[in-house]
Amino acid sequence: MDIMQTIKEQIEGNTIILYMKGSPQAPQCGFSSKSSQMLMACGEKFAYVDILANPEIRSNLHKHANWPTFPQLYVAGELIGGCDILIEMYESGELKTLVADAASAANDDSA
Repeated sequence: MDIMQTIKEQIEGNTIILYMKGSPQAPQCGFSSKSSQMLMACGEKFAYVDILANPEIRSNLHKHANWPTFPQLYVAGELIGGCDILIEMYESGELKTLVADAASAANDDSA
């Protein structure tokens, strides 16, 4: 399968997905660690892709949304941003609301 199609399917198939270095339990950079901690603190399940274990995704994801850095958070198919944006959103409470609303909508759709 084409890597761009794989990326598209991952984003469309997961309401909340974080492309990061490592995993939430074993992040491999400070930005990925902070981003996954903030997401976990929001209290909703989220998917992640370890871009270090998936070099083809790492080298092509920036083409999907024209965002050059990692981590990258997508919610309901939309790129939210990287760590700096997530910190601002988390501190304002906006991240928790966004994540909760997306998870609720996804649960309603699957019911």
